[in-house]
Amino acid sequence: MTTDVNAPRKYRSTKRAMQAKTTRLHLLSAAWTLFTERGYVATTVAQIAHAAGTSVDTLYEAVGRKPVLLRQVVESAISGSDQTIPAERRDYVRRIRETPDAATKFQIYAAAIAAMSPRTAPIFMALRDAARTDPDCAALHKEISTRRATNMLLFAADLRLTGALRPDLSDEVIGDIVWATAGAEHYTQLVDSRGWSAERFGDYLYEMWSRLFLASPGTPLDQGRVPGRP
Repeated sequence: MTTDVNAPRKYRSTKRAMQAKTTRLHLLSAAWTLFTERGYVATTVAQIAHAAGTSVDTLYEAVGRKPVLLRQVVESAISGSDQTIPAERRDYVRRIRETPDAATKFQIYAAAIAAMSPRTAPIFMALRDAARTDPDCAALHKEISTRRATNMLLFAADLRLTGALRPDLSDEVIGDIVWATAGAEHYTQLVDSRGWSAERFGDYLYEMWSRLFLASPGTPLDQGRVPGRP
């Protein structure tokens, strides 16, 4: 019987990796909370480290300096994990591209927006506010906004392949409308200011996009009824 002399070393390495991942998750969570509650400019790395139960040196080692930390928090909110996940690798994007039906594509994406907006909208709004005075935040805000617009144009092009869209609306117009209506500002107005639930917001997006963009959207909404309300 042979003994793997490297087993203890592998165990220690695995344990360190798990501890590093846990520390990173705690830092990202603490940063999300402080950035969204106090604002990016008013939050210090010392406050984030303290809230995460670690040191500033560990914060720098695990994530990076404050601008890098904000980027990681934003990317984490988008992906729903501690790592950046490109749009084409996200589960809901794969399901959108696999379904042949335009209405179902709207339904999948609206549900995804409803699921992610409670974590993305607050940090996007914090980023937008910080972008007014901080150059690093301004650059990141522009990058994220442009990336979203590009992805919305790809979404519109994918929808066009179904043959179900109104011919009088270009992909650019559809992409811009989806970009605006699925954005953090729109979500914040209806959910935070008007008391809608995230689920109601998703239902509203699905119905609105279907009515606006499909050549044959089906039965019109009841006059005076707000989508998602009884």
